[in-house]
Amino acid sequence: MRVRISISMGDPSGVGGEVTAKALAAHRGEFVPYVFGDEGVFTAAARRARLSLPAVNLGEPLPPGGALVRVTRLPRRATAPGRPVRAGGPAQLAYLQAAYAAVASGQADALCTAPVSKAQVQIADRRFVGHTEWLEAATGAKRSVMMLAGERLRVALVTNHLQLSRVPRAVTASGVLGTLTTTHTALLNDFGIARPRLAVCALNPHAGEGGAFGDEERRLVIPAINRARRLGIVASGPHPADSVFFRAVEGEFDCVLALYHDQGLIPVKLLAFDEAVNLTLGLPIIRTSPDHGTAFDIAPRNRANPGSMKAALRLAIKLSRKRTPAPRR
Repeated sequence: MRVRISISMGDPSGVGGEVTAKALAAHRGEFVPYVFGDEGVFTAAARRARLSLPAVNLGEPLPPGGALVRVTRLPRRATAPGRPVRAGGPAQLAYLQAAYAAVASGQADALCTAPVSKAQVQIADRRFVGHTEWLEAATGAKRSVMMLAGERLRVALVTNHLQLSRVPRAVTASGVLGTLTTTHTALLNDFGIARPRLAVCALNPHAGEGGAFGDEERRLVIPAINRARRLGIVASGPHPADSVFFRAVEGEFDCVLALYHDQGLIPVKLLAFDEAVNLTLGLPIIRTSPDHGTAFDIAPRNRANPGSMKAALRLAIKLSRKRTPAPRR
């Protein structure tokens, strides 16, 4: 049976509806899509993409062939492309909650999330940091890991959305070890890599230069790598961040562990901005997402590239077929 993917539409003023509609139009019949969002926003995007998708109200049975699920019917003034408004915050959180509930209840096999505005969502929930953290709490997962995966480079993050000044205190030996074990398991089971090779970035320039530029590598990173090796994980480092990504692209490593957000995401987005996928490891469900944001600046122009959303949907299909299918209801 075809994989059923639950899709949250993201910020109604951003490009989420647009890239979703364009991606679905390009992959007709390959999977069953359930788009949880706003009727007016998504219907307009679907019309431009020449996509036809029946609509049902939230709470009604999901049609076997896919549907737009009406979560909100926002007034037109609240859905102007590129102009985020207060009402969009609780709306996009409601899309995420409804889309996740479909997967958790077995009505869908995977979750794909379109971009949200974190600042807007925080109007509805001040604790909201990002999809990754929200899903970790919702599923009760012990540890989740954000991975950005492109054709040539995979990067997993030890810390996620965190201001840079807090990173040195947030990087711990247990955090590095937990990221190593979660990433190793995912590469083994979901990606089918028999012997994953993991490289860990250093925090400081030149990996600390023997302590001249800091001792975090000696105190935190090296002990975690040694413990991972004792667990049978092929891990190396700490590697200087200015060269390790090139080595991974050349095929020396299957994934690089970056210690903070931009350290890892800059090389991925440089190489594969329109094709990389944001994947959450360590969850009991499959969750993918495009690697870009709401793109308010181009939202009014209908020029958003759906490549990353297409890749996110393809990866959701691939991973769903590797795991035990969710029960049909």
